[in-house]
Amino acid sequence: MNNQRKILLVIALLLVFTKLNAQHMPKNLPNYDFKKWHFGFTLGMNTMNFNLYPVEVDNYVDTIMVIQPSLSQGFNIGIVANMRLAKYLDLRFVPTLSFGQRNLNYIIKTAPGEEKEFTKTVESTFLDFPVSLKYKSKRFDGSLNNMRAYVLAGGRYSLDLASQKDKKGTSDEVVLKLNPHDLMVTGGVGFEFYLKYFKFGVEFQMAYGLINVLDDKATIYTTNVEKLTSRMGWITFTFE
Repeated sequence: MNNQRKILLVIALLLVFTKLNAQHMPKNLPNYDFKKWHFGFTLGMNTMNFNLYPVEVDNYVDTIMVIQPSLSQGFNIGIVANMRLAKYLDLRFVPTLSFGQRNLNYIIKTAPGEEKEFTKTVESTFLDFPVSLKYKSKRFDGSLNNMRAYVLAGGRYSLDLASQKDKKGTSDEVVLKLNPHDLMVTGGVGFEFYLKYFKFGVEFQMAYGLINVLDDKATIYTTNVEKLTSRMGWITFTFE
């Protein structure tokens, strides 16, 4: 499913729930937000990519002509623990298991006038530990009284359970090695819909890596790369 289809799916869901709320129905779960703790789970789709920082031009290996990151898509599941701090402010901890991969596309000069294109893929299974502050609006008025919006900001520690940092490549294979530990800052927006028995949410988040995840052992694939940092995005559905 491409990004356009994802966006259309989310818009369709928003329209469905907005229509349900537009019938002047009574306020669902009126005491929900007064509870100290809420728990639930999440299901979502993600995109994983890199920010690539090249070495200084004078240090380039001229056989490697182009290195270009490209994003790919995956999915994630998580558990929600939400603590009420104030009327419109919550603290959220959502340990998540994220599956996906990241790609680096190369164009390498193999002989005078000859080039070869190929892609190195890094498959990842992240165990994420994000902590966020969630600032939410009051419930909308009138026919939308079972809906509210919110923003999120926080940080995330991720451990790549599928890291190939210690893998030894064969004589005809060079492994693109990344460090398994990562730190990211996160931000996002979301909408919540108070249904009869639970609260449903749609959330959009982005995360940007703070540390270099590239292993310090140079190979032909990393000689021209000074630093690699993570860049990820999520569309997540929450059930609380």
